[in-house]
Formats: sequence, C-alpha cells, structure tokens
Amino acid sequence: MARPLATEPAQLDPIDRTLITALQDGLPLIERPYAALADALGISEQAVVDRIAALLERRVLTRFGPMFDVARMGGAFVLAALAVPDERWDAVCEQVNALPEVAHNYRREHALNMWFVLATERPQGIDAAIARIEAETGLPVYAFPKEREFFVELKFTV
Repeated sequence: MARPLATEPAQLDPIDRTLITALQDGLPLIERPYAALADALGISEQAVVDRIAALLERRVLTRFGPMFDVARMGGAFVLAALAVPDERWDAVCEQVNALPEVAHNYRREHALNMWFVLATERPQGIDAAIARIEAETGLPVYAFPKEREFFVELKFTV
C-alpha cells in the first residue's frame, strides 16, 4: 500500500542517516542480517529493527521489503495510470491502494496524474485488476506494459 509522503523534512540523527544509506545496498543473505547491520552501526540488533519501524511510521521510508521479479516467477506486472479529478483524489487513491495487486502509487503533475504498478501472480490477473479498478472508480485505466528493461541503480547518501 502506498504511504503518503512526509509533509515536513525529517529530523534524522547520524545513525538513522547511516542506516538509510546502508539499507540501499540491501541486507546480506545470512541468518541474522539485522545483527550484521547492527555491528556495522555500533548499535543493537533490536535497535536496528526499532529504527526501521520508526522510519516507516514517520514516513521517512515509504517502503521496506524485498524486490521480486514477478515475471520471472510466472506472474506479470504493468505500469498503469489514471486521470483522477482533484476532488476525487483521496477517494480514488484509497480504492486503488486497497487492491493487493497495487505495489505502489504516486501522483504526477500531468493529465494522467495517478501512476501505480500492478503485479499479479498470473498474467491474466492484470486484466482482472484493471477491470476491478475501472469498475470501482468509474475511470479508465491506461496500462503501459514493459517493452524493455533498464536497471537504474539510484542511491543517495543520506
């Protein structure tokens, strides 16, 4: 589910900044990845878990979890967009975000102002999810299937 962005700049201490920067490289595939991160940060494993939870709660982080290539697992995904009237934005956002197939959702300054990613276990699930969104919102969904893939490794030092 998409989380609204924070409305004010976050106050981050040096450990939070280092933690966020480190998380961009992913966690090691070991039995206790948070412990390894804790050792590098000089804090306890529980403090790492607590800090991640707090960053999510404060909406400094909007998502924390693994990234899967759903297509390689037999599923499908598509970038989709809606043209949502401003006065209906919140209601339509809730409707779209309520779907388990919606990975994330964001607003753009464009005629197609709501963009989201649909991911389904099977390719035919995409059409079903689109039909459900159109039925529930009364708005047409514009689907943009992937033509080719690009890997953009964008990282920020926080």
